[in-house]
Amino acid sequence: TMIEVREGVDALDRELVSLLVRRQAYMSAAARIKGSREAVYDAERIEDVVSKVLVEAARLGLSAEIAEPVWRELITQCIAFEFKKFDEIRS
Repeated sequence: TMIEVREGVDALDRELVSLLVRRQAYMSAAARIKGSREAVYDAERIEDVVSKVLVEAARLGLSAEIAEPVWRELITQCIAFEFKKFDEIRS
């Protein structure tokens, strides 16, 4: 039923939030570790992450049309968060 579908989506959203909290903690750690603000944005690393995600998405059956834009936006927001943390730590 639609109620069951929505309950399933809500449950998955809670799991995704939990995973994103873990990812955010890594961004905080990266902000502490990186020695310069210029190191926060790494175009080569972005493409590496997206490439790995697309391989895993294909392996598990997630559409690349969902995976790639979702991860690119996630990366964009994580970089913005990391810049903010980097600046907070050093202010």
